[in-house]
Amino acid sequence: MTQIGRLITAMVTPFDTSLNVDYSQARHLAKALIESGSDGLVVTGTTGENPALAHDENVRLWNEVKETVGEEGTVIAGSGTNGTGETIKLAQMAEKAGVDAQLLVVPYYNKPTQEGLYQHFKAIAESTSLPCILYNVPSRTIVNMDADTTLRLAHDVPNIVGTKEASGDLAQIGMIIRDAPVGFKVWSGNDSDTFAVVSLGGWGVISVASHLIGLQIKRMLEFASAGDTESASVQHKAQLPLATGLFTITSPIPIKYCLNKAGFHVGGLRLPLVAADPSTAAFLDNLLSNYEIDLPITTPV
Repeated sequence: MTQIGRLITAMVTPFDTSLNVDYSQARHLAKALIESGSDGLVVTGTTGENPALAHDENVRLWNEVKETVGEEGTVIAGSGTNGTGETIKLAQMAEKAGVDAQLLVVPYYNKPTQEGLYQHFKAIAESTSLPCILYNVPSRTIVNMDADTTLRLAHDVPNIVGTKEASGDLAQIGMIIRDAPVGFKVWSGNDSDTFAVVSLGGWGVISVASHLIGLQIKRMLEFASAGDTESASVQHKAQLPLATGLFTITSPIPIKYCLNKAGFHVGGLRLPLVAADPSTAAFLDNLLSNYEIDLPITTPV
């Protein structure tokens, strides 16, 4: 199985002025993120505006980003949908595109039972040889996948290798970390929870803030993994305003605004998402002014 690193960036999808996917800028952003501390990238996840992308756009993004990154970082396809059959199709497309793993979100809108969640993820994982990372984000899906279901999948399905936990429920996350099989990894799904999750024994974070402060987040993770909790805590406290501020309104609206403001063009958003309102923009301007940006702001070659 591919070793999936501690710091994974949930990458935005750049668009041009006509809101077509800007594949050249996506390649440029992928390289810049690896240079600024990311061990890997989730491509076409929530932050990548997955619901607004067509399947052919997904596949091309997976393919081109993996070609660009090569062996320097892992590429994880955000291939989950709320239909099991459709997700299986996407999982098999992702495997053909050459990605290293896939991120599978809890089905939204359907409101499945815990048994339905188990059967859904089991069927998808068994349809592909790719390592699968579960993604629990009840603020977007309504349904919370509980610790028992996550652990059942972790023990029963060999290529389910970890979970992105964005529930914010540290008791639930702690149970998963405590009872998971050896090698099963837990990534924080919220930047603001990362210090707490890694302090509980979690592996790392699938991050939005790492677009901007990747090297700083990596430093915090290195301190934490070395047992230097005090230094990790100092880093966490310094990063916390950005970690929370990037979610002041629906993500990825703030992170796209901040990247454009910092000079790294990623374009606008596809409907139903819209640009930051003036009040939010002013808040984000002030927030950005307090941070050194790690992402290299250069013109693509």
